[in-house]
Formats: sequence, structure tokens, C-alpha cells
Amino acid sequence: MIRLINTETLCLTLFMGEAIPEYAILSHTWEHDGELSFQDMTAIHQNQERPGYAKVFNTCKRARTDGISYVWIDSCCIDKTSSSELSEAINSMYRWYQKACVCYAFLSDFDFESASPETAMPGCRWFTRGWCLQELLAPQNVHFFDVQWRYIGSKADLKVLISKITRIDEQVLVDNSVVGSIPVARRMSWASERKTTREEDIAYCLLGLFDVNMPLIYGEGPKAFLRLQEEIIRNSNDLSIFAFPGPPTSPSLSLHFCDLLALSTSDFMGCGSLSHIGTDVHWNNAFALTNKGL
Repeated sequence: MIRLINTETLCLTLFMGEAIPEYAILSHTWEHDGELSFQDMTAIHQNQERPGYAKVFNTCKRARTDGISYVWIDSCCIDKTSSSELSEAINSMYRWYQKACVCYAFLSDFDFESASPETAMPGCRWFTRGWCLQELLAPQNVHFFDVQWRYIGSKADLKVLISKITRIDEQVLVDNSVVGSIPVARRMSWASERKTTREEDIAYCLLGLFDVNMPLIYGEGPKAFLRLQEEIIRNSNDLSIFAFPGPPTSPSLSLHFCDLLALSTSDFMGCGSLSHIGTDVHWNNAFALTNKGL
């Protein structure tokens, strides 16, 4: 199930199963109390003075220019009052971005007239948000726009700059099919300095990146990230998930202990250059977590 906005009428349409038309998708950073919700979309033309209306209108306008009849926007295409719908959407989101014909990345804090991409893009909020990581990697085509919806360039055009900002290999940026072959710890490092408003979302925003699914339990706090790692272990033989650096050792200690699983994505900050050596990870011996350990 997915709801899409008709780019001509700005009305929501529900699609079920595989009968989903071609659509564009928006990637953006949320403005405090400024976004239109699913409920607001039922009377979209009565909300034209709201800050979020311009974002919806301009996304649809851009899609029409590109010959696309539908768009998806996370802020208003999900009924967040329904916990089951929210859970289904978050578990499906990576796939939705992957299947979009194009993703529009809207940088609300970048003005192309007053600064160049090289000087201004590294400071954009978009590159610091947890949810925007999958929105960069899942779609094959990402087009960047500034605050006035002026075209900056595509992900392919800007791959050198984006790689420098994110520390993600250029090959991964231009070919979304190779993401799954990157070591788990290295993928975790891409999120190590990103933030989410809700603590649990730093785990939930990574579900698609590791091709796993799990129920959402808002209120569980840091347990969400532990559950994410447990789910990855259940679905992968990649031992790099245990390769995060431990706590710094004291010169007076010859041995130190740390947790088997990382406590946050920041623990993987030093794993950005980690690579698999030798045997394909798929042929690693199977392992599992039990109540007595690994």
C-alpha cells in the first residue's frame, strides 16, 4: 500500500499491490511545525498559507515538468496517527525510494545564487540527518535543488563532492546495487555522525540499508539499535558487525572489555575504510546470538 500525490490536482490517491504508477519522491529536512500532514492534505487548497504547502506545490510542479504524474512525500503521504501504517511505511521506505524514477533532494538551507556547491553543500542539514542517508543511497537518480528550487546537479554529477562530504565511495553513489556488498561496519560508519529527532529513529532509518525488517517500538530508546544489530545478525554472516573499535586502553592495562554489540552508530565511526578480505562473506560460518552469548 502506498499513497501518492497527483501532481495536477495535489490530491492523494491510494495504490495497492503492484499496480503502482511511475512516481517521483522527495527527500528533505523537516521544518519545525511547518510540514503539511496527511490530515492537512484532505483540504490541501485551504492550507496554501502554510510553509509546507510551497514544498508540496513545488515538488509537484517539478514532477510535472519531468512528465511524472505522481509524487511521494513522507510528511504527508503517511497517516502517522495509525501506528500500523507508520510501521509498514518505515519498513517499506527504502524500497519506495529505490523504485522511484527520480528523487528530488531539496536543500532548504542552500542558495545557489550566493554560494557554490563546493562551499555551501558540506554545511547543509540534509547531510546530517539519519533519514536522508537511505534517501541518498536507495534511488538510482537523485537530483539536488536549492531553496528556490534551482537545479544544482545530479548525484552522479556531484559524486566527488558528495563522497567527500559523506565518506561514501563514489562507486556506491553511482550504483545502488552494490550497497549490499559493503561490509556492515562500513555501512554503519556512514550513519555514525547523523542525527534523528527521536532516539529510536537512528535504528529505524537504517532498516532498508541492511535489508531487514522489525516492528517499531517508540519509547524503547537505545534498545532499538541493539534490536537492529540482532536482526542484522539473524540475516547475515558478516562478522564486521563486531569490528567496531572498543574503548581506549589505558597504558597500565593489558586487557580491556567492551560490549559485544555497539551502543550507537557513533561506535562505528572508525570503520569507514573497512573491507572484506579473502573468502566471500556469504561463505562465513553461521553464528547466532543466544542467551549465553554468541
